[in-house]
Amino acid sequence: MRITVTVNGDETTHEVEDRTLLVHYLRDVLGLTGTNVGCDTTSCGACTVLLDGESIKSCTVLAAQADGRSVTTIEGLGSAEEMHPMQKAFQQHHGLQCGFCTPGMVMASVSLLRENPKPSEEDVRAGLEGNICRCTGYHNIVKAVLAAAEDGGAK
Repeated sequence: MRITVTVNGDETTHEVEDRTLLVHYLRDVLGLTGTNVGCDTTSCGACTVLLDGESIKSCTVLAAQADGRSVTTIEGLGSAEEMHPMQKAFQQHHGLQCGFCTPGMVMASVSLLRENPKPSEEDVRAGLEGNICRCTGYHNIVKAVLAAAEDGGAK
């Protein structure tokens, strides 16, 4: 099947098998390895990307479902020269340790702030409950999201 997807602002067209998951299209076809595969069951959130601006777990979405749509991955959120406010907040507030969950956590956090620009701590914890971090205990992640909310992290 031939699909056309706008990924990080660039239109891409490729032939894919009907069963190709979006996460594998991003990683294996486009070489965007910031989106991680952690569980293949939507349990961990490491594969979270934005599809038409809303966070989704790309391990349970077919690439064909993204045909004609827009996907933003961690690589398209900011740049080395100018990080996105959420990326800056994660860096400044030590919202990561091993880094495996970080791309998905950042993408879910951006989506959360777009829906709720001024969340409470409880809102952040509830909004990120589908993303698992095995290192940090979430304290610094929550601090980072709240700081990003103050600094315009919903861009």
